[in-house]
Amino acid sequence: MSEAGDIRVGDWIDRYVPAGLRPYCRLARLSRPIGTWLLLFPCWWSLSLAMPRGIGPDLKLLALFALGALVMRGAGCTLNDIVDRDIDARVARTATRPLASGALSLRQALVFLALQLAVGLIILLQLPLFAILLGAASLILVAAYPFMKRITWWPQAFLGLTFNWGALLGWAAIWGNLSAAPIWLYVGGLFWTLFYDTIYAHQDKTDDALIGVKSSARRLGAATKPWLLAFAAAAVLCLGAALWSAGSGFIAYLGLAGVLTHLLWQLYDVDIDDPADCDAKFRANRFIGWILLFGIVLDRAAW
Repeated sequence: MSEAGDIRVGDWIDRYVPAGLRPYCRLARLSRPIGTWLLLFPCWWSLSLAMPRGIGPDLKLLALFALGALVMRGAGCTLNDIVDRDIDARVARTATRPLASGALSLRQALVFLALQLAVGLIILLQLPLFAILLGAASLILVAAYPFMKRITWWPQAFLGLTFNWGALLGWAAIWGNLSAAPIWLYVGGLFWTLFYDTIYAHQDKTDDALIGVKSSARRLGAATKPWLLAFAAAAVLCLGAALWSAGSGFIAYLGLAGVLTHLLWQLYDVDIDDPADCDAKFRANRFIGWILLFGIVLDRAAW
């Protein structure tokens, strides 16, 4: 199996998916699940943190949010590629994406986007009314995000606002309202996204500079690592405030210590001038999601 930019040639999509459906799978990034995990973990953290002491997370809601994250991440990628199809064609890593390469037409992509949003709506309607309204509000962020790289040096911050909405939605699905804990969780997730997506953006900084696309990687440049340390510290402090607001115990904070350790390892080891290493560190953030999730779940079960 080899890679051509974002496309892994010879992967399970090429082996098992009919040829006519492969570009849609690529468009939804089904072969690159890290984005789904990073969207899903704030949801699962929130669902688990919202449960009363001594009670594990609701498995039905965990599954529902997992399906929702898969569908909505695909919809977000589809919208992003629709908006960025001309830019993607000029960037080496993204030139083989279905719209940029011409494997799909704009009309086909728009129909696929509508289908994904319809499935997302069906999933959302399974939740309480407050959660439904809260979830619908996130579409404003989803629609605006693809344009941020043309407007601000900090599209990664806007991605954080978008990708961590599940921290609010998970709590709302349990309680039908919001409190300090999910809000702190949301802000902590925002800083976590700033951390990992700034690393990710360093992959494209040369091409981005040539075509005039903005990013935190380009804005921070050689000063990136001190900023990453600040993002990591802010993420851990805010996540700690979320745990404290929810009345968490020692095991949850032990998980948070694991998160801090992993962030510091990434900061120390990442080579921001090596695109392959930046991608590897970005994908390693799924372990942060699992570490904190296990800490929260085990802590809740221990009471």
